[in-house]
Amino acid sequence: MVEFDYDGPLGVGFPAVIRDGRVETANNIDPGWIGTKVADFFAEVTGRDVTVINDADAAALAEATYGAAKGVDGMVLTITFGTGIGSGLLVDGELVPNLELGQIELDGHVPAESYFSAKARRREDLDWDAWGARANRYLTHVNSVFNPDLIVVGGGLAKHWELFEHTLDERLPLVPAVMGNNAGLVGAALVASRSQTR
Repeated sequence: MVEFDYDGPLGVGFPAVIRDGRVETANNIDPGWIGTKVADFFAEVTGRDVTVINDADAAALAEATYGAAKGVDGMVLTITFGTGIGSGLLVDGELVPNLELGQIELDGHVPAESYFSAKARRREDLDWDAWGARANRYLTHVNSVFNPDLIVVGGGLAKHWELFEHTLDERLPLVPAVMGNNAGLVGAALVASRSQTR
């Protein structure tokens, strides 16, 4: 077990809609979490002040503060391809929380993440060109709905950007996330830090 000499507040990025510290959805976690005051749960376990945020929202905040979207004004959408599809939206630096774009219907797939996620790529053993075409379809659709100034592509697949970048429409305002899987950790820590300064 690793231990750190730290006794400050903790931030947790959690894969669910979080409202007032309570879990409201369970798209990629056990449904038993629904209704749990997850901030209180982690505070009791750790003995610390805990702030909980949706994990994709945390990633979006991190990329906007320190990463690929730093200094970008207007609407910035972060899409994370992983077990599901996470999404975080900032408008002029302000988070619009709990956007669940993995749950939309697209081309008859409900939820869309069942067909377009990294998990679907692994499950169907798709090569990068085949999965990239799917990602392009998804990103093109999301772009047509939101018309953001920038889309940051993150999640576990961001580290493989060079393997599927050529399949993406160059007219889309896309950039790869620079913080990788650490974005959620950094964003959660950022939110915890900000909660202490209020």
